[in-house]
Amino acid sequence: MSEKIVVAGVSVDTRHWIGGRRIASAETFADVSPIDQSVLGEIARGGPAEAEAAVAAARDAFPAWAATTRSERARILHAVADGVEKRIEDLAIVETHDNGALLRSHRRGVMPRVAHNFRFFADWLLTLDHEDFETRGHRNHVSWDPAGPCVLITPWNAPLMLATWKVAPALAAGNTVVLKPAEWSPLTASLLADIAAEAGLPAGVLNVVQGLGAEIGDSLTSHPDVRRISFTGSVPTARRIAASAAANLTPLSLELGGKSPLLVFADADLDLAVDLAVEQYDNAGQVCLAATRILVEEPVAEEFTRRFTEKAATLRQGDPRDETTDLGPTIHPRQVEKIDGFVQRAFAAGARAVIGGSAGQDLYYRPTLLTDVTQDSEIVQEEVFGPVLTLQTFATENEAVRLANDTRFGLAATVATGDPERAERVTGQLVAGTVWVNCFFVRDLRAPFGGSRHSGVGREGGTWSFDFYCDLKNTVTAPNGWTNHG
Repeated sequence: MSEKIVVAGVSVDTRHWIGGRRIASAETFADVSPIDQSVLGEIARGGPAEAEAAVAAARDAFPAWAATTRSERARILHAVADGVEKRIEDLAIVETHDNGALLRSHRRGVMPRVAHNFRFFADWLLTLDHEDFETRGHRNHVSWDPAGPCVLITPWNAPLMLATWKVAPALAAGNTVVLKPAEWSPLTASLLADIAAEAGLPAGVLNVVQGLGAEIGDSLTSHPDVRRISFTGSVPTARRIAASAAANLTPLSLELGGKSPLLVFADADLDLAVDLAVEQYDNAGQVCLAATRILVEEPVAEEFTRRFTEKAATLRQGDPRDETTDLGPTIHPRQVEKIDGFVQRAFAAGARAVIGGSAGQDLYYRPTLLTDVTQDSEIVQEEVFGPVLTLQTFATENEAVRLANDTRFGLAATVATGDPERAERVTGQLVAGTVWVNCFFVRDLRAPFGGSRHSGVGREGGTWSFDFYCDLKNTVTAPNGWTNHG
């Protein structure tokens, strides 16, 4: 196979990055752009042998990296961030071709956030400490010890941003990493390996292996030398990973799906509420946090629907490389089939489309809003992961909370209200890892992030990331317990 491909003028190596070297595989898989379904290139298709080599490289590099001072680790991570910032345009172009998300978003928001991920956790590392405390005169000292090799498995909807959300704290904590990117969008992970090497990250500290799902994933997640596994993706895959990790009792952090609600109360700023609702079509609806269930108080439901329809009609769907495009394509034909299957089954169950309701040309699924849906219906209960929203109404605050909590998920929720006391009451009752009030998608890396119920296990962000990626140790020293034998 060709070792490198060129994507819109940017050269990308298609081989694995293991132990500081590029490693090919005997087999490959095709990486296809969702923009026009052209083949971007053939990617090294790893399996058990590549998984073993990557874990071995991470294991061998771990002692030296764990012993590296905090300040030196932070310096190198800042150098990685510098490298990302120098290549924002390359990274943005490649990721847009690879996963179909908007080029303008990658340039202005996503890739700068990638650099910020490294800078934030590098700086947080230098402030990480617990105050010593005493127990009957004994000194307790809590420390964060690097855990060891970490396997990080990332999704295709925001490939590099979500990868570095895991890679940065894992490396900052003194661990080594094996990163397995999603097979539908593997290219920017390869560029990250180049950037990290140029920044001076020692060989074996970051390894990138590509492959198809369980072909390589099972070998990584069941490996006895792996000390942490972090995964973002679907519930079924998480179950498989958890079962694989169980034999070694490997700690897991799982950020899974969502079926988040947007609660619109009659006292809300209706224009703001409509803007929040239409924003849920971002990235063609391929956002785990998206509030796909819109719950509107009955007195304003008709007016909300009218304004929503008018606002949604202004969205431009098309080539994500165009600055004027608002919605790009769905990533893969299988995803389009999945989305349309949900919608067609909803129609068969009595749902009605206010807008959309069908696939457009190629992989461009029309923004859809469905009403006349029941709470127990599949379209309300299951994650679609596409530009499909549902609209239901409620009569009371208690009913709004009941409907909002009535799924197996608990990743996020959004509340639109003009009453701060109501906001406090409602948010206190919602089952969600993140709740936004009169806003959406405001993220601070100091805050914990994760989901409840089937939306995940554990939290990452700020100190919570270091709690996960480290072995916390408490050292207790007796008072006046020193004896001089000299």
